[in-house]
Amino acid sequence: MAILKEQKLVQKCKIGPTMGSTSSVPLSFLDLPLAGPIYVRRQFFFHFPHSTLHFSQTTLPSLKTSLSQTLQLFFPLAGNLLCPPPPHKPFIRCTHDDSVPFTIIESKADFNHLSSNHPKSLKHLEHLIPKLACTNTHDDTFVFPLLALQATVFPNQGLCVAITYCHVMDDGCCSSFMKSWASFCRSGGVDLTLAEKSTPCLDRGVLKDPKGLEAIFLRDYFEERSTWKEKLAGKTSAVCNAEDYVKATIVLGRDDIERLRRLVLNHWKRSEEEFNTSQHVSKFVVACAFVWVCLVKTRHRSDYEEEDKEEYFRFAADCRDRLEPPVPETYFGNCLTLCFAMLKRKELMGEGGFVNAVNVMRRAVSDVKSDLFKDAEKWRETFTRMFALGSTLIVTGSPKFTVYETDFGFGKPKKVEMVHSMKGVSLAESGEKEGGVEVGLVCTVTEFEYLVSVVEQELQGSKS
Repeated sequence: MAILKEQKLVQKCKIGPTMGSTSSVPLSFLDLPLAGPIYVRRQFFFHFPHSTLHFSQTTLPSLKTSLSQTLQLFFPLAGNLLCPPPPHKPFIRCTHDDSVPFTIIESKADFNHLSSNHPKSLKHLEHLIPKLACTNTHDDTFVFPLLALQATVFPNQGLCVAITYCHVMDDGCCSSFMKSWASFCRSGGVDLTLAEKSTPCLDRGVLKDPKGLEAIFLRDYFEERSTWKEKLAGKTSAVCNAEDYVKATIVLGRDDIERLRRLVLNHWKRSEEEFNTSQHVSKFVVACAFVWVCLVKTRHRSDYEEEDKEEYFRFAADCRDRLEPPVPETYFGNCLTLCFAMLKRKELMGEGGFVNAVNVMRRAVSDVKSDLFKDAEKWRETFTRMFALGSTLIVTGSPKFTVYETDFGFGKPKKVEMVHSMKGVSLAESGEKEGGVEVGLVCTVTEFEYLVSVVEQELQGSKS
């Protein structure tokens, strides 16, 4: 693991479930599109005005014990994703000696800067993230560890608890895992009521496949798997060109969202477009449409000759309460349907671009509600075309996961961050403004400065 000069390794350890057993967990048809080298990285920054010695003697033992207790419930996370060659399906293998790597680092970096909304070097954030390494066995089986954790102590300033996980579980599962770990740590032991409530559902039988998508997704998975060797050989960083990019956060307050929502409703009233069908515009749609427009206006402000180029916005919707019968909230795995909205660049950059974005995103959400897996058999083909022919923005996270409620016993997070590429946008509830939304972005410093001016201009326009 690369260590910056202002960082030093305190400890490396492996934490396993309090009791282990050998078993295998099959993947569902909804896991297949996300199986392989697809990782999610999240960081939780906490105020922690204590020394590294104090952390090592008092906090770290509690973190280790509660992590072991939590892995007893979420035992697949201590295992490995095995992806054998065709025609064999991928699966999670769990053994009695499985464990999760847990790295402790001390850093002299500026905690307040790294935990702020201001632009931070992506390279510096990456050094707070634990790494997961794939191996390829002699029989061409890819082996992916599922989970790695890291705690970085900023002496007398703060603490960053970071998680990297393979996408065999979705954000809802990750949120449940982190909150369970935090709760066990905070309470000093396993709360049986909480344990019962948090125990993941591993029963793949609760997830029905009425459209017979598994065969299609498995075919697509094998096609994607054939590209892994080349991709993994060239993968030197969690995010490409991290040296050149910063991560920053824009916060939309409740008032901002309400003004933007009213702007759309007033437009519909005047044009009589959609006002009679629905007067509701969700916070998710408002925030995503607004950021989509602002980013397109920022990144393509000089691309006058490509105004007909297609712009895509891709997002996922949780299916747990939409399937029939409903899937338990504690279901472990991926229970997501993938969705997208598309507009020509000129339709986003021109007058009424925000309303146009809201309209296509609402239609995409409506399509999901009426047909949960609409055109799912063409997902791989569609998303390949998006990246080949158009410009694509992918949203990760959601305000509904309430990540700021993750409390290990030293208070709620000052900042929760996700590290991703510039094609991604991360969403979370605001840690500062009740009812607001945090939007995390990756861009260059110059690009961010221009983006801020666009955001301010668009918000000012919503007030008129």
